[in-house]
Amino acid sequence: MSSELARRVSFGVVAAPIAVAILLYGGAALAALLAIASALAAWEFFRLARATGLTPLDDVGIVIAGLTPLVVHARFLHLYEPDQSIGVLSLASIVMLVVLAMAIWIRGVGGKPIGAVSTTVFGAAYTGGMLSFAYAIRYHDYAFAPAAISLGTRTFAVASGGLLLLLPVLVTWASDTGAYAVGRTLGKHKLSPSVSPGKTIEGSIGGLLASVLLTWVMMRWLLHPAAHLDFRWPPVGAVLFGVLVSAVGQVGDLAKSLLKRDAGVKDSSNLIPGHGGVLDRVDSLLFVLPVSYVLFGWLLTWAPS
Repeated sequence: MSSELARRVSFGVVAAPIAVAILLYGGAALAALLAIASALAAWEFFRLARATGLTPLDDVGIVIAGLTPLVVHARFLHLYEPDQSIGVLSLASIVMLVVLAMAIWIRGVGGKPIGAVSTTVFGAAYTGGMLSFAYAIRYHDYAFAPAAISLGTRTFAVASGGLLLLLPVLVTWASDTGAYAVGRTLGKHKLSPSVSPGKTIEGSIGGLLASVLLTWVMMRWLLHPAAHLDFRWPPVGAVLFGVLVSAVGQVGDLAKSLLKRDAGVKDSSNLIPGHGGVLDRVDSLLFVLPVSYVLFGWLLTWAPS
């Protein structure tokens, strides 16, 4: 085994169980994980932006990205009530105006303020804003009852919201794995050669099929019996969810590749041993999480046994 592969495997063996445990547990641990991931992803995004000649307000954008999941956490703790104080849209507008005002003194006329402000706001929204949907999914309105998972003669209580959050995360992983496996063995036709030469149409189809299969399996054998959750119009709902999650996840991967090609780099950073940067790990989820949240509002239903 090569040293690079050994580092990838070692990190995955340690990090994956911890991440799953935090997703299931939720609360402050999940908010902290999302805040750290958002801040690091924003830092990487601004590195890419600077490599293209842009001059974002890095420190400002990193702080905004890191605070966004914490604000969402405060909302679910009822410490921040949009209906009784500043609404979400109003808060976002104020943040944008503050960034623009800061550019007057930090950048000035000669510091390319339009590019600086635009890149800063987009970078914070692209990272912290999109990852915050994980918290919203974890505390979805339908995920209110504890789930009961039976293993042999023992039964374990798990938060149904944690299982619901695992669905888009694991389906995204299945899509990546299916696309890679099929692309390596059967791939002949390039999907987007100028953006990501290694991706193929056959691999993309393999990712779609793997996502649909895992969605059906998780709904049929986990979420329905344990958490009493299901999709409307079974099995059509599961197929729709699997296809759309895989599709947007692949677009998210291509979008990150586009940014890296513009910056002329292979990885967003080397923060994660053997895996590149945080953006390299969450690129698909940045698209999948908000889309999954919308799909859950459309497809998800309470399904008591």
